Amino acid sequence: MKVTASYILNYSVLFLTATLTPALFAQAVPDGPGCAINPVSPSVGADVPETYFGPEPSSVQKELVGRLQLLTSGKLDDRAGTIVLPLYRGTVRDGNRTVWYILTDTTDAANAQALGLNHSSKLSYANVSSRAVRTATLNKDSTLTFDAGYVDFTPERRVVPGPPGTPFPPSIAEPGSIGDASYSPLVRVMNAGEHIYNAPIVAAGDPAGFFNVDGSINHKAVLDTVMAINYNKSNPGASTVTMRLVPGFSFARPVLYLSTDASSALVAALEEATLAPGLNDIEVGNDDSAFSAVERIFVAINGPRGCENPQRQGIESAILDGRRPLNVLGGIPTVATDYSPLWDLNTYQWTQSAIDKGYRSRLTEEFEILSFAQRGFITGIDGAPFGSQGSIINCPIVHRFK
Repeated sequence: MKVTASYILNYSVLFLTATLTPALFAQAVPDGPGCAINPVSPSVGADVPETYFGPEPSSVQKELVGRLQLLTSGKLDDRAGTIVLPLYRGTVRDGNRTVWYILTDTTDAANAQALGLNHSSKLSYANVSSRAVRTATLNKDSTLTFDAGYVDFTPERRVVPGPPGTPFPPSIAEPGSIGDASYSPLVRVMNAGEHIYNAPIVAAGDPAGFFNVDGSINHKAVLDTVMAINYNKSNPGASTVTMRLVPGFSFARPVLYLSTDASSALVAALEEATLAPGLNDIEVGNDDSAFSAVERIFVAINGPRGCENPQRQGIESAILDGRRPLNVLGGIPTVATDYSPLWDLNTYQWTQSAIDKGYRSRLTEEFEILSFAQRGFITGIDGAPFGSQGSIINCPIVHRFK
């Protein structure tokens, strides 16, 4: 990982460990109940072993409970929290610079099914400017030439906690990859149906630069959440990238998702994502309304801390223990009809009154959070009104556990 402060080195090593150990999200030892979200075996408390249980209902009907991979274009390891995806090569017209990207979502329902991508019709409403949705041309060799938008991966990601007792906001928050003024992960392919694709850039330049001398990933050329690249020199179109996934919840269902881009530097730094200025052109605060391109993501600030605490959640805990904050997503495919990979950031903070009364806990679904906000138990940051904070995070959904 690209780190400079000793704390952040520890933070990064913990995340690296998570993808290499058998236990899901075992980013630290011990792996307490507050940092593991995968469901336990149905045999707990039963008189028969797990092998006696029938197939999960989701294998019969995807809307029913059970494990379900939603982004099926890659090979998922739900225990390690990683997915191996096709790595696509493209060119940015300005400077004829080579970039490498992944595909996760599209407005084209037929191609979504054919390619194993997520279908999101709401992305069509993101096409409000040439920054929000870039344009590209499909070439004869199946590569894309982007008209604009490049990502610099050379910066070092730095996140340093605030003063003791108040880790958020961090005293330093600098993203490890920065898109230029024209960059957005969204692209409209002009000579191929003009459909919009979510195509985050995850690497740039000559593939030789992807690796350090010891063979490890060089994050000065590659996104921080990339774990491995299998570059096929004789057939670049067969190359793959291994991405680290993020645990969270959607309507009380544990999920895994990618976090690739954010519209603000603070959020990009916390998410190990790319700063994507073009996403700022997309309207927020209009979730579920006509012509909205976004869904809501709910992020606790001062939730319960500590992996030993089964209620653990929130940014403060994440900054202190190097684990993910367990955010709550709105509608995802098979659970709702309005999925978008563009998540409108809604942060919330527990009031001192709610904490004193023992109400502070892990929240796992949207309407539960809205209920707590309506009753005044949670607010925006520092007592501000609850709602959108004005930032967008690009978080394509990958998998749900039940």
